[in-house]
Amino acid sequence: MGTNFYTERNNKNLETVDRLLEEYLPLFCYDYFLAIDSQTSALTRLNYAHDLKIFFYFLQEKKFRKSKTVKELTLDDMEAVTSNDVEYFLSFLSHYSYNGKQHSCNERAKARKLSSVRAMFKFFFNKGYISVDNTAKVATPKLHEKPIIRLDSEEVFNIIDIAESGQGLSPHQRAYHEKNKVRDSAILMLFLGTGIRISELVGLNNNDLNFKDNSFIVTRKGGSKAILYFDDDVAAALKRYLDCKEQSSDTLNAPTAPLFITNGRNRITVRAVENLVEKYAKIVSPLKKISPHKLRSTYGTALYKATGDIYIVADVLGHKDVNTTRKHYAAISDDNRRGVVGKVKLKPDGDENND
Repeated sequence: MGTNFYTERNNKNLETVDRLLEEYLPLFCYDYFLAIDSQTSALTRLNYAHDLKIFFYFLQEKKFRKSKTVKELTLDDMEAVTSNDVEYFLSFLSHYSYNGKQHSCNERAKARKLSSVRAMFKFFFNKGYISVDNTAKVATPKLHEKPIIRLDSEEVFNIIDIAESGQGLSPHQRAYHEKNKVRDSAILMLFLGTGIRISELVGLNNNDLNFKDNSFIVTRKGGSKAILYFDDDVAAALKRYLDCKEQSSDTLNAPTAPLFITNGRNRITVRAVENLVEKYAKIVSPLKKISPHKLRSTYGTALYKATGDIYIVADVLGHKDVNTTRKHYAAISDDNRRGVVGKVKLKPDGDENND
């Protein structure tokens, strides 16, 4: 069920946060997570907890040389954390061992972990629990622009065709393709025709679709609802999939049942959707690493090219800040650069070269 999917996901995230607090974070972190409870989502708090877990592990290993456990760390110890310690932490993240596994963070992962650490220190400093916050003195790692990867229009046609035909799949993949081709085609069409997030797609229920006006309801980040629209091609793909589902049990066709399901008749998972997108994309464009988010970027770029309006793109994609949209879609900056050609005149109108 739609509400149950998001409720269950949040509950699972909160249970994990509680476990991390109990097992891996100092006692004073309870006050911090209680304070941010009403200001952040369960997923944000989970990310904070994971980031802080690594930070406190670093302090225990490198600053305090295992002289105390993480659970024994106090706010006095936090006051003793210097800007050099935090810079060392960022360097440590480049390559470190944790629980017998090797890990490495790129510049964006480092920046996120630094942000999580800063937020905690800022809270305790503002509350007067520590007298100094040296994390504020550490510069955020410089973030380099990532190349924008998306499918071009021909690749869009090809990936849908391959999902329908199975051409190029291995014999093992083709064995499952016949069962899932209608579902997979509907998933790809929905991504490429509406630009929804993977979590929004996985959370859809049967009754979220309305074919009277080709609309559907999604649950956005933060839990808000939005009505989006799809064209007749997407509608046809969804109807074909629903016709196939009708041959299954009545339970799967109940209004509040999951829209997209596995062969085991459970709600499809994020991992399963990522796998199916990767499977078809590798055939279409083996040199591009295409994920569901890249399909979202593909739609966003195509929508901008069609409308020329970045605000429309931001609204449809659910971006709160138009700068988020501008960063991710190639056509926006490219078309802006093309659009200025000829705006600066080097010669007066009508002036011609005379030999």
